[in-house]
Amino acid sequence: MKIGMTYDLQSEYLKKGYSLDETAEFDRDDTIDAIEKVLADLGHEPARIGNAENLIQHLSAGDRWDLVFNIAEGLHGIGREAQVPAILEVFDIPYTFSDPLVMSLTLHKAMTKRIIRDAGLATTDFYLLESVTDAGNIHFDPPWFIKPVSEGTGKGISPHSIIRRRKDLEIPAQALLSRYRQPVLVEPYLPGREFTMGIIGTGKEAKVLGTMEVHLLSGAEPGVYSYANKENSEAVVRYSLLKPGDDPAVKTAEEICLCAWRVLGCRDAGRIDIRCDEKSRPFFMEVNPMAGLHPEHSDLPIICGLIGLPYIRLIEMIVNSSAVRCNPFTDAIK
Repeated sequence: MKIGMTYDLQSEYLKKGYSLDETAEFDRDDTIDAIEKVLADLGHEPARIGNAENLIQHLSAGDRWDLVFNIAEGLHGIGREAQVPAILEVFDIPYTFSDPLVMSLTLHKAMTKRIIRDAGLATTDFYLLESVTDAGNIHFDPPWFIKPVSEGTGKGISPHSIIRRRKDLEIPAQALLSRYRQPVLVEPYLPGREFTMGIIGTGKEAKVLGTMEVHLLSGAEPGVYSYANKENSEAVVRYSLLKPGDDPAVKTAEEICLCAWRVLGCRDAGRIDIRCDEKSRPFFMEVNPMAGLHPEHSDLPIICGLIGLPYIRLIEMIVNSSAVRCNPFTDAIK
């Protein structure tokens, strides 16, 4: 297949004057290099497109592809991850990962939790704080965990995200409101274990690839899987593979995640994060329907490494899932 590649390259935005924080979710050059090489090794014809603006230019020039491998995050707005999928749907071009509705929904963590809660799946209570003057309306007691409602890659998360007393909320909450210009999600702080699950497939074909636990080492920012800890994960984080047959909490967590993936309508591959309370009960925290794909640094490929699944096979599974989904009457397109 001729496979177009849509993405937001961090280095390009840095050259334009954007900050490291603004571009934290964007891809490194070596991620795009790796995906391009793997697609070629699989016998496809990869073609670099780039961001949404580049995609529009290519389409206007008459360029078309059999499939677009889309990992474009977008830059502005709550629907930024939906922009490339929406453009491709206008031209009836198939693409990897979830559709515009799912991409917009899951970027808003509070809206996602409402659907998860309505589906009867375990997730924490929450409050959406739009102004620090609303802090008195939070209907559950601290300790709390606060984060921007529509960011990823641990942006806005640090040890300051843990709020032990109600009176300590105003300063860190106002800092997040000012910095990210979006509401702040307030949840009960869960002091237990943290898992992340890799999922492959769509609907009834979806399955959990593997579950890993996040262990913060000496030198890590304490208590949180923060942006800083993720960026320095090789030095301050240890990951361990968990098996549901050996651990009841993992078994329950995987059941929650697979149900959540299907309820939300996520497709092809991604990740779901789980946090446990003091009684080891797992709770859905958030979903990433377009997980990072750096071969060594991103969580989903790390999970694949722990289960012995080569990176080339992960990319192949994503392409095959999307190809069969878009053309269900044939086997995976070669």
